[in-house]
Amino acid sequence: MVALEPACISAFADELPNLFPGSEAAARLRGQASFFSDFLVKASDEDQISCRPLDRQVLVQVHCHHHAIVGYHSERQLLERLGIVVDVLPSGCCGMAGAFGFEQDKYELSMKLAERVLLPRVRTAPPDTIVLANGFSCREQIEQGAGVETMHVAELLSLAHRETNAGR
Repeated sequence: MVALEPACISAFADELPNLFPGSEAAARLRGQASFFSDFLVKASDEDQISCRPLDRQVLVQVHCHHHAIVGYHSERQLLERLGIVVDVLPSGCCGMAGAFGFEQDKYELSMKLAERVLLPRVRTAPPDTIVLANGFSCREQIEQGAGVETMHVAELLSLAHRETNAGR
């Protein structure tokens, strides 16, 4: 199973085995689940995934589950293979945290977290900057809080592929 959402893969990689310790089925599912970029790195050789380097700045907001459970190493490696230079924001949690930021009594705290680093950096980035955010809650926080469209890594790879093929 290949997951596009960091929170979904953490359910199989972390939560399921903890809910069912000793379960062969839980362990098997854990071993069969992979995040999109991890899958691509494991399933391909360096020369199988290539594109022309994008001539755009890429700001990255790493989802909490991506950082804590999945790990960002494979995605960074995949983007480096493609010649995509990224600036990983040192912002920590975006503040949305699933439904947390949508709850009326937690909205103010959610926005304070987002305004620490994330939203100011996104707002001051050049207009052609790509804002990469794989987590749904991170994308919602950025798009609603800064009015800036985001991309998932799969969309970024599609863009890089299109630009490479357009140049041929």
